[in-house]
Amino acid sequence: MRLALSAGDLQKRFYELSRALHPDRFGRKSERERQYSLEASSILNDAWRTLRNPVARAEYVLRQNGFDIGEQRSNNVPPELLEEVFELNMALEEVRGGDDSAKPQLERARAQFGEMLGEVDKALEGLFVAWDSQQDRVTLGAIRALLNRRKYIQNLLSEVDALLIPAA
Repeated sequence: MRLALSAGDLQKRFYELSRALHPDRFGRKSERERQYSLEASSILNDAWRTLRNPVARAEYVLRQNGFDIGEQRSNNVPPELLEEVFELNMALEEVRGGDDSAKPQLERARAQFGEMLGEVDKALEGLFVAWDSQQDRVTLGAIRALLNRRKYIQNLLSEVDALLIPAA
């Protein structure tokens, strides 16, 4: 399975297959053909949900190749983030305790982690291309490491957002 996919091409192919397999097209067909259409449409929709999301797509390929895709553990903090995470946790505790003076620090951290997330996504794109040409376990290991880093950064962003963005 390839990882570097064009979102536009993928969407186009999905819609083509979706129209061809849609149960409404099989209303006057045999029960077996109608059942096939329902099952095929369900499989197609599941595939679409996985393929359209680059992270889900990569996790699928990793699982298919025997890599464990578990939860990010706190002992897996990327070393270059240790200081930022410590400062972020302090600021989060201050805001949770009612001290809004730490909110600007959270805004800066949010922007910084957002940039890091963009850098990780860019690096993933490069590794996806490498996987498509080589399909080796070393590349998958690098993808897994970046996905773990991405998940960690995304969790940090979610924590900050929970305090900065009021729930609707």
